[in-house]
Amino acid sequence: RMAAAPPSYCFVAFPPCSKDGLVVFGKNSARPRDEVQEVVYFAGAAHDPGSKVECTYIEIEQVPKTHAVVLSRPSWLWGAEMGANEHGVCVANEAVLTREPASESEALLGMDLVRLGLERGATAKEALDVIVALLEEHGQGGNYYEDGSSCHTFQSAFLIVDRNEAWILETSGKYWAAEKITEGVKCICNQLSLTTKIDAEHPELRNYVRSQGWWNGDSDFNFSEVFSLADDHLACCSGRESLEKQGGDVSAQAMIDVLRDKDSGVCVDSESFLTTASIVSVLPQDPSFPCVHYFTGTPDPSRSIFKPFIFVDDVKLVPKVQSPSFGNDDPAKKIPRFQEKPDRRHELYKAHEWARSLLENDQDKGQKLMRIMLDLEKQGLEAMEDILTRTEVLDPAEVVDLFYDCVDTELKFFK
Repeated sequence: RMAAAPPSYCFVAFPPCSKDGLVVFGKNSARPRDEVQEVVYFAGAAHDPGSKVECTYIEIEQVPKTHAVVLSRPSWLWGAEMGANEHGVCVANEAVLTREPASESEALLGMDLVRLGLERGATAKEALDVIVALLEEHGQGGNYYEDGSSCHTFQSAFLIVDRNEAWILETSGKYWAAEKITEGVKCICNQLSLTTKIDAEHPELRNYVRSQGWWNGDSDFNFSEVFSLADDHLACCSGRESLEKQGGDVSAQAMIDVLRDKDSGVCVDSESFLTTASIVSVLPQDPSFPCVHYFTGTPDPSRSIFKPFIFVDDVKLVPKVQSPSFGNDDPAKKIPRFQEKPDRRHELYKAHEWARSLLENDQDKGQKLMRIMLDLEKQGLEAMEDILTRTEVLDPAEVVDLFYDCVDTELKFFK
């Protein structure tokens, strides 16, 4: 069994480390190599009283109103690895192991909590409150992978960011602690990182760990020392140094460069795991400017391009980065689960596979294609830079097809 947690990395940079009053967020999602991630948009909606929402494994109460969200998610599940909402909140999830084994009973997945936090929270703190309340009520548990032969379970850590602040939330079962960040660069990966600076916590947290004999109550309370597996507590963040080296200039491009870095280990490409999708978000601290969210929708950011998305009403949907839907016939929805694996590849994923084989088999053609792709990405980044520095207000009509057109152009190049 894949006992190790997949080594995903998430980052956030605040001024003075980031450029011109921008908060920059990024994540590489490391998952089983053959898993497909799709990029999906759900409009804000009003829901009838008493209605329910069907998450990956369990059904819970729906709320009266959900916010519009854009998500990058393994296409077999309901939740998301990472995403953003229309209010400029971004959430990413990390699978972590703690000294308490994660539950195999089906409950909410950490990835469901990402989506629930985004749909229900208009600020980072609201999203955090939503996540911990649902954790208390429903618990976390169930298989993290589309694998019928064994159950892989993890606890969850989250990076929750908005235009003003970020929260690092780390959990073990229903217990949790959180730290608030408002400046500098922060990185979280697949192990606990909170120490003694705790700005919010489960009301029973300290009593619980005392009763377990994990803390005597006299020494400083250090969350990761108390909850980590004995040999697990290492400094994990190889990407942080490269962001700090930018010295006040962390931009979307700098974050993309860090996510592409294989030598540092941030861009995972190992026997079991691959970075199956990536996101970078730029959140201007001035609310009169729009937030820009870049998604790859394809594996390995060093061979993918980041395509911009901006929330506007009636944003054009992009079926070419959406996996086929199998409805109630989906093996992920039938009990026993995952008895077979359907082909979940979307159109962009398939085109990307073709491009990858070209890169591997014909160096010259591959390099040429990559140059064209990176040029396309650069045009997108420059156009967004223009939107974030101009004085006049953005006309929604200008960006309603933005992500759609970028995906379309990428596909044309592959053809």
